[in-house]
Amino acid sequence: MNHRSAAIVVALSSMLAMAPAGAQQSIPSAEMQAIYAEVKTPHKFGVVIPAPPGKMVDCPAVFRFKDKWYMVYVQYEDPPGGYSTQLAESGDLLKWRPLGTILPRGEAGAWDSHQAAGGVALFDTKWGGSNTLGTHEGKYWLSYLGGPNPGYEPPPISISLAWSVHPAAAAWRKLGQPVLGPGDADARPTERSRLFKSYVFRDETRTLGSPFVMFYNAHSERDDERIFIAVSDDMRVWKRRGASHVLSNPRPSPNRSVISGDPQIVRINGLWVMFYFGAFWKPGAFDTFAVSRDLMNWTKWEGPHLIEPSEPWDAQYAHKPWVLKHNGVVYHFYCAVDKSKPENRSIALATSRKLR
Repeated sequence: MNHRSAAIVVALSSMLAMAPAGAQQSIPSAEMQAIYAEVKTPHKFGVVIPAPPGKMVDCPAVFRFKDKWYMVYVQYEDPPGGYSTQLAESGDLLKWRPLGTILPRGEAGAWDSHQAAGGVALFDTKWGGSNTLGTHEGKYWLSYLGGPNPGYEPPPISISLAWSVHPAAAAWRKLGQPVLGPGDADARPTERSRLFKSYVFRDETRTLGSPFVMFYNAHSERDDERIFIAVSDDMRVWKRRGASHVLSNPRPSPNRSVISGDPQIVRINGLWVMFYFGAFWKPGAFDTFAVSRDLMNWTKWEGPHLIEPSEPWDAQYAHKPWVLKHNGVVYHFYCAVDKSKPENRSIALATSRKLR
């Protein structure tokens, strides 16, 4: 290859890397249908972690360690008006025992003094794989949203990480400061209020040039929640990837903002699959998915929702997915909100086949 040809290849590669979402060829319908057939969970098992009195639980993240299953999830309490991060254990993915707080709110005056809502990082993305957590520097990691103000997710909200030498530890050590925030100089115009749920995974192939990738949803005031990407070489310093978001959904009307959030990324048959929840561009809140070859350009599933309201415990919202496959069964954990009692926010489970 001569110098001119090499320059053309480099230029084309750069153009593709910076191309807006949807610029590359979409995933064919047959492949999308095959993914849906693989991940669908039509059988609702029911609530597995009920809301404690006066509290709400949310955002499940499930992993395996040795001979047990663990769930990291968040809990909202008012007072004091904010999130903390909790842990539960199970022997069969069905019956769960809460173990208590693993990531508390920060000290008074800290950037995360009223909000500390975490989820595990470096989960094995191989579909039907180990369902375990990987390590970096001999440590296990979680990422979390934090904020200084009391209430239900008041701005500003930023993202940071914490670590532990044991994935089921009673307490995790925080990095101390946000790694991404709405006030960063490189924050896009559509993420200048709150950065919400993040999902950090290791990409051995370095599709985006770095080993660690973070997907997260964020927004500016009175704007839609969209899904963005950041990358890192060390889990501490993060750089936003792309000029804008990689996934959003259209408003049904100009005055109705919508949500695309809580992404979880897995690898199925050589494709990247993003489970995420949608709200308000169609009725209610529900879980769906999108598929990509390069992590930047996503084809959204337009067929039946993976989870949607249908039972008393999730009649208001059925959303915020964590999906895994174990012994041939797909388990879809999600946040369920009771329509008759919206404060009754619990964690429920649906599966690919009936388990009772």
